[in-house]
Amino acid sequence: MSDGAFICSSPVRSLRGVLRVPGDKSVSHRALMLAAVARGDSEIVNFLESADCLATLRALRAMGADIRRIGEGHIIVRGGALRACAKPLDLGNSGTAMRLLAGLMAGQGVAGELTGDESLSRRPMRRIVEPLRAMGADISAAPGGTPPLSIRAAAPLRGIRHLLPVASAQVKSCLLLAALGAGGATGVAEPSPSRDHTERMLPLFNCPVSRDGGAVSVEGGAALRGARIEAPGDISSAAFFIVAASIAADADITLTGVGVNPTRTGVIEILREMGADIRVSGEHKLGGEPAADVRVRSARLRGVEVGPQWVARAIDELPVLCIAAACADGATRVRGAAELRAKESDRIDAMARGLRACGIAVETFDDGLAVQGGQLRGGEVDSCGDHRIAMAFAVAGAAAAGDVRIADCANIATSFPGFVKVAAQAGLNLGGAR
Repeated sequence: MSDGAFICSSPVRSLRGVLRVPGDKSVSHRALMLAAVARGDSEIVNFLESADCLATLRALRAMGADIRRIGEGHIIVRGGALRACAKPLDLGNSGTAMRLLAGLMAGQGVAGELTGDESLSRRPMRRIVEPLRAMGADISAAPGGTPPLSIRAAAPLRGIRHLLPVASAQVKSCLLLAALGAGGATGVAEPSPSRDHTERMLPLFNCPVSRDGGAVSVEGGAALRGARIEAPGDISSAAFFIVAASIAADADITLTGVGVNPTRTGVIEILREMGADIRVSGEHKLGGEPAADVRVRSARLRGVEVGPQWVARAIDELPVLCIAAACADGATRVRGAAELRAKESDRIDAMARGLRACGIAVETFDDGLAVQGGQLRGGEVDSCGDHRIAMAFAVAGAAAAGDVRIADCANIATSFPGFVKVAAQAGLNLGGAR
C-alpha cells in the first residue's frame, strides 16, 4: 500500500480469473541466507521483493554479501564469508529474518545486533537464545527475552540434540543454520511436523540432511556450493484468494504455480473438510519444492474442529480461515494455536474483535477461538498493523453484506506487495485511503 491508512472491502458477487501470487516468502529468506555463505554464485528466481525479504537482503549486504538484482524477482548472490557489522541490523517486522539470521550469524561466528520495529521488538526470542547458548553461542536478548538480539564472537559452536516443546519452523531452521558452522551433528526433533523448506533446500547447496521420524539433523562443516533456486508462489498469499473464492456466491479462480509443500497445505485440507471445492493439478518441482495449479470454485461451507494436528501446517493461514468459518454453517473451533498470540499481533484477539465488529459471534480461548458461522455484515476493523489480519478482512467483501473498512494496512507490503492489484484481477472490490 502507499500511505496505507485503510482498505475498504466492498461486496462482490462474482470472482473469476487466472492469478499468480508472488514467490514464497519462506523460500526467499532461506535461499538468500544459504547463498550468502555458499561458495560460488547462486541464482534466485521469483524472489519475493517484500519488505520482510528485503530486510534480510539489506542485512546480508551490510555483512558483506555480494547481492545483485538483475530484474524483478531475479537475484544473483556471490557467496563468501560474512563479516561483523558495527551498526545494528534493522529487520523491520520480520520474525523469520531475525530468528534465522541469528542462527546463521552464530554458526558463522559473525558478531552483530539484530533489531526491528515496535511489533518485532515484542516477539519472544528465548526459544532461539537458549538452544543457541547450549551450542556455545554468545547471544543475549533484552531482559524480557525480546529483541534486540546481541551476538558476539565466540568459539566454534558444538552440535546438540534439541527437542522443541512446540513445533516451529523458525526455531528449527535457526538451529540448522547454526549447525552449518558447528562441530559434530545437530539434531532437532518436533512434536508435530512444521514447514520443512530449510531441510529441502540444504541439499541443493550441498549439505546433506538426515531424517529420523520427527527429527532432522545436519553434520557441521559441509562445504556449501552455489545453487539455482526458483521459488514457487506462496501458498500463504494464495490462501486469501482460495478462501475468497470458496465463500463468494459465484466464483471460479485458478492460481498457478503455487507451492504445495505438504507441510504447508493445511489450509487446503481444512477448507476441503469444510466442504470447499478445491482441485490441485499439474504438480511439478520448483527449487526443490512441489508446486501446482489450484482451482477453487464457490461452495457451501460447514464448521469443523481444527485441532493441533492441523495448526502447525496452517499457522499463517488461520486468520483467513476464520473468515471462511464466519461464512460456514455451524461453528468452527480452533484449538492448540496459542502461537497465534505471539505473531505480529495477538491474532486470536485481533480476529475475534474484527469478526465481532462484522456481526459474527466469537468465543476466545488461551489457545484458539470458536467462530459461529453467520452473515458477515459491514464493519470497522483494526488490523493492529498485522498484514495477515488486514488481508483476511480485505477478502471478506466476497461474502459480506456491507463494506468492511480495515484500518492500519500499510504492513501488507511485508509479505504481499501487489496484493490490491492481484485482488482486483480476481474481481474483489478494494478501495483505499482518499
